[in-house]
Amino acid sequence: MRVTVIGSGYVGLVTGGCLSDLGFKVVCLDKDAEKIRTLQEGDVPIFEPGLKALLNKNQADGRIRFTSDAVDAIDHGDVLFIAVGTPPSEDGSADLGHVLSVASMVGRHLKSFKLVVNKSTVPVGTADQVRSAIAHELTQRGMPHDLFDVVSNPEFLKEGAAIDDFMRPDRIVVGLDEGPHHARSQRMMGDLYASFNRHHARTVWMDVRSAELTKYAANAMLAARISFMNEIANLADELGADVDQIRRGMGADERIGYGFLYAGCGYGGSCFPKDTQALVSTAKLHGHDMAVVSATESVNERQKRILVDRLVQHAGEDLSGLKIALWGLAFKPNTDDMREAPSRVVIRELLMRGAQVTAYDPVASIEAMKALREDFAQDPELLQRFEIVPSDLQALQGADALLVLTEWKNFHNPDFEAMKALMRTPFIVDGRNLYNPQALLALGMAYQGVGRRNALVQGLRFDRSQAPLFKPMLENPPPSCTTVHA
Repeated sequence: MRVTVIGSGYVGLVTGGCLSDLGFKVVCLDKDAEKIRTLQEGDVPIFEPGLKALLNKNQADGRIRFTSDAVDAIDHGDVLFIAVGTPPSEDGSADLGHVLSVASMVGRHLKSFKLVVNKSTVPVGTADQVRSAIAHELTQRGMPHDLFDVVSNPEFLKEGAAIDDFMRPDRIVVGLDEGPHHARSQRMMGDLYASFNRHHARTVWMDVRSAELTKYAANAMLAARISFMNEIANLADELGADVDQIRRGMGADERIGYGFLYAGCGYGGSCFPKDTQALVSTAKLHGHDMAVVSATESVNERQKRILVDRLVQHAGEDLSGLKIALWGLAFKPNTDDMREAPSRVVIRELLMRGAQVTAYDPVASIEAMKALREDFAQDPELLQRFEIVPSDLQALQGADALLVLTEWKNFHNPDFEAMKALMRTPFIVDGRNLYNPQALLALGMAYQGVGRRNALVQGLRFDRSQAPLFKPMLENPPPSCTTVHA
């Protein structure tokens, strides 16, 4: 059985790479000729641990190739995965333009039976629209409608751990509808994922609409847990409680468990924000109010500003004359994804209040500047007070506060004595609750976490009499870690 993956973005490349590593002959199709050229040359346009090595290995072994030739790609595959983007529309609904465009393209080139698999995250009813788009093109060509079937197979990949998630899945959701091809389609999907079902069955079979809704329901549930814990953390700050201890007490209950109970400065990325909005939008179309999911979104939007709020409590609304350091820009570690990242909100809030901002991220510098230039397209002059530097300690030079936004592993155990010596005001606002408040207090460093008690920073003072110099520490940084200016 041969596989074609249409769309060479995050989901498409991980899916294609992992299936090729299982021995399937895979073709990845994308209309972006430059991206295809990049992939053919052995480079990867996204950052995902292990992905480049996986693709290079299987490309060298002849199990995966990349093309922008639609006829070639569709002829190749017995199974055609649709793995293109579904960005949010202005009203929050999923934009299915790319998905339906692919469906029409498939219909224009079908010659023999193909199993079309929706891998993209799509609202309920999308499979019906894909089926109609393909059938319309077949009608235009005078071809029969029995040349294809459409199934749903949503992805459950975490950025930063996507290869492991694909190769060691906790479940594989496959949605099939009754029809003339049901048995054939089920057999093909069973063969495709047979390697994962040898020891015990991981495939969960259901109808297409249930599969489509399962993905949205799962992400909404996880997002809701994060927002709930953030609300508990904010209350803990007011009451003098510690959310980390609360998390342990809650997680010990096997009905709750420990997953997704970490408080912080909000979630971001390509999944939770988009999928919760799409679920609310779908519900509204059917006259239903998803109150819990709507509240989850609202809490998260407020939470992205919590670190700035904590800073303002001690430094005042006007941050002019202060230099603020940021550790982490990507929405989570092990990715360069800046979509809906809390850092984008934090940077705007700081610059609007007059602060100078110096940031460090081990991976996301280039993507961050792309995102910020887009965010500040109407007021680019604000970015004159922002820079990205090549090391974590460099960001701290003369800083009046450090805001920790992403829990990269190299941030977990820093040299606090060196940090204190570099900073003008040794104040850490920890958006990921990485550090021990009592240990920092003993070192003479002020600390504010999220739900970790705010009494530790009472009486904090900021010296604005001499604004810190705004220039890189390294005049000639090595090529591998170049300072990025706006």
